[in-house]
Amino acid sequence: MARSVTPQRKAINTTFAWAIGLLIFFPILWTIITSFKTEAQAISDPPVFLFFDWTLENYAAVMERSNYGRFLWNSIIIAGGSTLLGVIVAVPAAWSMAFVPSHRTKDILLWMLSTKMLPAVGVLYPMYLIFIKFGLLDTRTGLVIVLMLINLPIIVWMLYTYFKEIPGEILEAARMDGATLKSEIIYILTPMAIPGIASTMLLNFILAWNEAFWTLNLTAAKAAPLTAFIASYSSPEGLFYAKLSAASTMAIAPILILGWFSQKQLVRGLTFGAVK
Repeated sequence: MARSVTPQRKAINTTFAWAIGLLIFFPILWTIITSFKTEAQAISDPPVFLFFDWTLENYAAVMERSNYGRFLWNSIIIAGGSTLLGVIVAVPAAWSMAFVPSHRTKDILLWMLSTKMLPAVGVLYPMYLIFIKFGLLDTRTGLVIVLMLINLPIIVWMLYTYFKEIPGEILEAARMDGATLKSEIIYILTPMAIPGIASTMLLNFILAWNEAFWTLNLTAAKAAPLTAFIASYSSPEGLFYAKLSAASTMAIAPILILGWFSQKQLVRGLTFGAVK
């Protein structure tokens, strides 16, 4: 029997949830507001919040100085490519672990997750040498491969969780009807796991989009994404907070728009197991 919730309790919970949400979003909001200030207003003490002369001069300066479109396109290719490649690799791996497990499956899953605990700087030097050896330095192909490998444990873990919620009897029925392994994965498993795959792809696209360590160390100019675009506004002359905020806003705007339009699909995918 469901527990009744009083209107007062609902109001308290709603207020608390909005407060937490605003607290988390405030740094992004402050960055956006600062991007419309002058450099003097950006470092004023006490800081000004809304009541100032809003200006677009920082965006004009950023667009004049940098080729924003090239950085944006590099980010889309790198984040999208690494996500698609990761899903292509992870779906068969998660299928085998979910439906044909061995006594080492849990150990393999834990080992894959443990690789995320390794500091990235610990493998930077050998990775840098490998990139030089194979001509992958400052290329989008190299970054796609690196970011796919970095996020692959998360992709496998998430897909494994979703696949475990799918009854194995459905796949067995497909095999009895003559479905091959390829047909089983493509035509039976994948359509049933679309919400989970979509939420996994969205999360890993965001992780790849925000990745800064590898993109800053393995690129120079040709394949530099938006993270390098933001870092270019940290100069020896100092930090120009207003221009840096404008560059940051331009970098996060596409991902905010993507999150806004896909929030319903994300929630549906994350709750797929509970709904079943």
